[in-house]
Amino acid sequence: MRIAPLLCLAALLAAPFASASVSSYTVKNRRIEPRQTLAQALHDAALPDAQVEAVISALEGVFDFRKSRPGDQFRLVMREGVLDFFDYRQSAVDEWQVRRDGDKYVGSKRTIEVEKQVTLVSLEINSSLYEAALAAGEDPSIGVVLADVFAWDIDFYRDPRKGDKARALVEKFVSKGRVLRYGEVLAAAYEGGQVGKKRVFRYQEPNGQINYFQEDGASAKKTFLKSPLKYAHVTSGFGSRFHPVLQYLKAHNGVDYGTPIGTPVWVVADGTVTKAQNTGPGGNTVCVRHINGLETCYLHLSKYGAGVRVGGRVSQKQVIAYSGNTGRSTGPHLHFALKRNGQFVNPLNQKFPRAEPLSKAQLPDFLAKTKELVSQLDSVSMASAGGSSTHAAATP
Repeated sequence: MRIAPLLCLAALLAAPFASASVSSYTVKNRRIEPRQTLAQALHDAALPDAQVEAVISALEGVFDFRKSRPGDQFRLVMREGVLDFFDYRQSAVDEWQVRRDGDKYVGSKRTIEVEKQVTLVSLEINSSLYEAALAAGEDPSIGVVLADVFAWDIDFYRDPRKGDKARALVEKFVSKGRVLRYGEVLAAAYEGGQVGKKRVFRYQEPNGQINYFQEDGASAKKTFLKSPLKYAHVTSGFGSRFHPVLQYLKAHNGVDYGTPIGTPVWVVADGTVTKAQNTGPGGNTVCVRHINGLETCYLHLSKYGAGVRVGGRVSQKQVIAYSGNTGRSTGPHLHFALKRNGQFVNPLNQKFPRAEPLSKAQLPDFLAKTKELVSQLDSVSMASAGGSSTHAAATP
């Protein structure tokens, strides 16, 4: 007898929901395919022509359609067969939206909050810098960042040894707890079985120029980089070898680096371009004349860097080309050659001087500004790091 009133109450509570109309939503997730425009992708997603035109019109002046590229993601939210919401995503910080507002559609770029943090990253290398980054819970691109600041002293393919340790006080740009990218390295240290101890600090000189210096004010920069690539492995060294195409013993007047087609190639020192053309067996080639009778050449390229031309000046670390497989080549690689006074020499065993150190007048300011960086870099001694870890550090 007590159950009946409860049943009646349940029926009364359910009545409004039973009589209300329920909207039907459909969600479609798609990607931009190769050689496909956004409008074509919308049509292929079965969006009616009038609504395709409405979306494109809403995004005009908000989104540059020329920058749409394969792999970009978009989502269509349909209500009763009519587009209610559209969003387009290129990256974690690049998103656009179109919302229905009555009878019209309004487009906008989504505002995403990005926080800059300064973090102390610690890595222990047991196999590679890439694996060390993953083991530390870092994005592998931290390896590229470190390769950049130590480019004058460490070749990160040839030089690392098991047990080497690296630490960096580095900017991180974070959104919703996710690292979007790394920024400037404020200070970094490396202890290696092959290269010994290296420490560098970022410093802005009175003229506004930013460079890296060692703890005593000596320049971290040398006149030549150790490698024309941030990451690559030597597949053929300098000297005589059995040529894989010609099938006979032949002098190999340079070093071959195995690397995928399209890898950026940076010039190892300031200089003037003396050659930027196809040289037949060497394929697309760039040669650069440097000081003191030195010249470098980069062969088998897929394409040249922006603005690279004969007679033009190039600066150390400038991307002058992209690796390829042109000319007499058995696979994608970069052939790198170094001449001293017209004679080929082995690029891997050359010693180059450092750039000018800080002046005596600048040194006190440098030491004062880097004192806190030294303290943060040494907050956990490298010898006792014991493994890969990350530590939060205050923004200096």
